[in-house]
Amino acid sequence: MFDLLQEYIDQDRIRLDRTIHTGRTTYHDPCNYGRRSQQLFGHGYFEEGRAITRACCPDFVDMQPPGADNYCCGAGGGLWSMPYAAERVFHGRLKARQIRETGARLVIAPCHNCRDQILRSLNREYELDIEVKYLWQLVADSLAGPS
Repeated sequence: MFDLLQEYIDQDRIRLDRTIHTGRTTYHDPCNYGRRSQQLFGHGYFEEGRAITRACCPDFVDMQPPGADNYCCGAGGGLWSMPYAAERVFHGRLKARQIRETGARLVIAPCHNCRDQILRSLNREYELDIEVKYLWQLVADSLAGPS
């Protein structure tokens, strides 16, 4: 997903309208695409998602710490679909704090477990009042018409 989207952007196969998402935006690093991919395949997807997000959103701010040191959202390993809501919320408290500290109103979360956890659980439990989108959804919403 990351490589294909970046390729299309770099080759001008798709054009993005940076005026659609003008509010402050941040990016969440999914454990599976980042640390786990680094461990298993020797390449973690950290910068690719940020570059794509920046291509769509002019007011991008990183969570601290970013990249490989970014905190898990609390839904890792499919925990989102299991009956451990209290544990998910507890482990997601650091992610909620990271998001709040950015001042972002839009969070980009490429992983479906992360997106659901941030949108449906942390957003409510920690009153974040944020919008959460998948990376591909952000790109689709940012598409510009032909020139």
